[in-house]
Amino acid sequence: MQPIATIKKTKEIQEKYNVFTKKTYGQNFIIEPKVVEKIAQAAIKDPNELVFEIGPGIGALTQFLCQRSNQVIAFEIDDRLPVVLENEIGSDHLQIVLQDFLKVDVDSIIQKYRKENQKVVFASNLPYYITTPILFKLFETKEEIERITVMMQKEVGDRFLAKENDKDYNALSVITKYRCDVKKVMDVSRHVFWPKPNVDSMVIQFTFHHKYHLENEDVFFKMVKACFTQRRKTIYNNFSAFVQNKEIALSILEKAGIEASTRGQQCTLDDFIRLYEYGKEYYDC
Repeated sequence: MQPIATIKKTKEIQEKYNVFTKKTYGQNFIIEPKVVEKIAQAAIKDPNELVFEIGPGIGALTQFLCQRSNQVIAFEIDDRLPVVLENEIGSDHLQIVLQDFLKVDVDSIIQKYRKENQKVVFASNLPYYITTPILFKLFETKEEIERITVMMQKEVGDRFLAKENDKDYNALSVITKYRCDVKKVMDVSRHVFWPKPNVDSMVIQFTFHHKYHLENEDVFFKMVKACFTQRRKTIYNNFSAFVQNKEIALSILEKAGIEASTRGQQCTLDDFIRLYEYGKEYYDC
């Protein structure tokens, strides 16, 4: 089967189905088959893995996912595209769900589609404008996920790879480390997209490690986000606003061994875990 991820095939599909890109959906189609093939290879380790794809578009990556997995569930928001995917890929391995993934209950859909003992993976070329909310949604999922392999804006990828004291280090960096081991799969040039975006991309893989088991992870995530609310302020200022009591906030910081003058981007994951443990009785979330 001819790869969809070529300029010739992409233009042919656009004209055949009148599915030209929509800026509102952040659509940029990949026109280099080696890129999507490598993403699929990294994403899927076993053909029996349950694969969820977010935003398949006209199917450039979907095509290779279906070659490597027996079960691919693709969530698409653009109602013009399911017919394209059905006709152009035509795989029994593919099921298309016309739904905004940001409105999906991820735990429910995993429970719905997963067979007993089946590993779950996510793979996607995410539209830049929804990368962070989609990933936060997946990191906060209760059902077990094996790995997530996604293409994203290079600048966002740098944040996931950032360590404390790096300029790109933020709440997302911390929450990611709590959940996953992170690695870069590859850099992707802006020149392999149609239309060409203004920035380069990066493919990042998150493998869930299950090292940490805090009592209330939702509260922990809220606390971490609060500590980065205003990056220029000290952790004391941000944290006391979260606790809503300056004296208690200072006391918790002291017990956790964190200087009040420290900033959030200087704190390690272990620092934030101690901050949660010493103060969890005071967090009203």
